[in-house]
Amino acid sequence: MRIAVISDIHGNPIALDAVLADIEERGGVDEYWLLGDYAAIGPDPVATLARLDAIPNATTIRGNTDRYLVAGDGPWPREQDVAADPSLRPRYNEVQASFEWTRAQLRAAGALDSLAGLPLEHRVDLPDGTRALLVHASPGTDDGPGLNPGETEDEQRALVRGCAADLLLVGHTHWAGRIDLDGLDIVAAGSVSNPIPPDLRASYALIEANPDGYEVQHRRVAYDLDAAIAATEASGHPATAWITAYFRGQHLPGWLR
Repeated sequence: MRIAVISDIHGNPIALDAVLADIEERGGVDEYWLLGDYAAIGPDPVATLARLDAIPNATTIRGNTDRYLVAGDGPWPREQDVAADPSLRPRYNEVQASFEWTRAQLRAAGALDSLAGLPLEHRVDLPDGTRALLVHASPGTDDGPGLNPGETEDEQRALVRGCAADLLLVGHTHWAGRIDLDGLDIVAAGSVSNPIPPDLRASYALIEANPDGYEVQHRRVAYDLDAAIAATEASGHPATAWITAYFRGQHLPGWLR
């Protein structure tokens, strides 16, 4: 049994196509596990969802940005934050414009409803009995800090407490890697788009599972970053400067600063 674990595509079909091609070049997979953040903060949310809809044998959960699009809200800062600190108004307006642009694109294509009803998480047993749990950020939530190597083990324990799993598949942080936490195997798939520098390639994880156990391999896939920048600049996206900064390696998460 071969499984591709894919997360954080962020409306970038150029990167997604490169990942899907890499999977096929390696002989394909039996299942796809999709961990959320499919459409927002990227140049072409409609084409991205169309490609995902065509993937066979896919298990799909939601990410925080998928929920924002459906619910009509967005990430920090919120209205109450702006009320407490009016200097946040420009940032608030930029975030709201970004999500409303994506929402309008999906609504016009009749694709917004495809994000509604996606589950928060999914449980599945591997052939050897390993209990796998698919989440976006951490068990019980699609948002928050997520799991990354910048946290202490106590911070990580607090995020996974009571998850009742042996293998935890996560996205959200855009970090690709693996954490062994008290016997819990945490596999972070990384991100297809909006990468963490210095490695700006798309990332995903491959799992080979059989009755004797499982193996995990992280894959990095180069794609045309210049084409992704050009597509974003041509899209009319109100957050073009923010998005293209990702493609140029100009965004670092707080735990790496």
